[in-house]
Amino acid sequence: MPNMSNMSKARSLLGSPSVGRWLLRQALLILGITAVISTGFVVVLDQRLVPTVIFSFCISACCFICVRGLSLLLGAWAYRGKLPPDQVWPTWPGWPLMLVSLIVGTVLGYSLGIELANWVTGFNEPGLRDGSWRRGLALMMLSLIPGIGMTMFFVHRGRLAAAELKVQAAQRQAAENQLRLLASQLEPHMLFNTLANLRVLIGMDPARAQAMLDQLIAFLRATLNASRSSQHSLKDEFARLADYLALMQIRMGARLRPVLNLPPELAALQIPPLLLQPLVENAIKHGLEPNIDGGELRISARLEAGQLVLEVADSGVGLSATPAADGTQVGTNFGLQQIRERIATHYGAAARFDLQPGIAGGCFATLHLPTT
Repeated sequence: MPNMSNMSKARSLLGSPSVGRWLLRQALLILGITAVISTGFVVVLDQRLVPTVIFSFCISACCFICVRGLSLLLGAWAYRGKLPPDQVWPTWPGWPLMLVSLIVGTVLGYSLGIELANWVTGFNEPGLRDGSWRRGLALMMLSLIPGIGMTMFFVHRGRLAAAELKVQAAQRQAAENQLRLLASQLEPHMLFNTLANLRVLIGMDPARAQAMLDQLIAFLRATLNASRSSQHSLKDEFARLADYLALMQIRMGARLRPVLNLPPELAALQIPPLLLQPLVENAIKHGLEPNIDGGELRISARLEAGQLVLEVADSGVGLSATPAADGTQVGTNFGLQQIRERIATHYGAAARFDLQPGIAGGCFATLHLPTT
């Protein structure tokens, strides 16, 4: 029998909306079976409509309750101690126990249904015990037909649901693997850019290069661990960006003027790690570094129309002045392509990425992400 924790789970499930919907579906199914059986008796055997409906409903309902109850109890006994922690009852007890439930449950259900219908109508129809064995066997077979049909229906539906769950699990696993692949490609790309900057600085200013190397070690220690997760909070994302900007400020000095704006109420929202990192790198490399005076780099987050909006804006040279190495615009390079693929894999069509020139120069990158 199910243990006490499973019994407490079962009691908590009884009041859930899903149980109410399940009971409604079963009631509608019983009413449908009642309508079919009653129509057959009325048309073929010329029975009176109202008593026939009452007897058909009582017998169908009692047979369903007895068969379903026995299948759950026998399944719980057969699978005791073998159920997953999140499952209260086995969904299918197996054909041998199901046949036992059908036969025993139909006998009990038919007997109880006859007694209940007699009590409601005031009739005195004989049950399985009252009459010849041929009549009892015929009634038994007639009562088994709906039960077998319902069982086959539920078995087929359960197999379809199990197959659908397997497909969904495979799709989720493929999406997670794709995200891990994209993240693993992004980390060396970010590290390569940083080391290239460090190599230039070593020849120009060894003391600042040493400070930058120390900052890089601290940055990698915090970032590489975080990047192994499938998602982290906006607070952590902005903290990693602050570490990276501190690293870049060692090389660029006052030419890099970062502004980070994260409202406290958004700090706990979850996003894929290092999602904004390529945007910040591109803003520095293609926008601010080519500008003699550098400029401001503004990173912000806000809610808009139920979506999380993340913005990275710089006051650098702008999109038209920053072609990539292959002659295409900066929006097609590796880091930005990674962002597009990551949000498409993680969020699907619910997310959007825009890259536009700023009104007063520079570049304006915006991510629109769902919050659920």
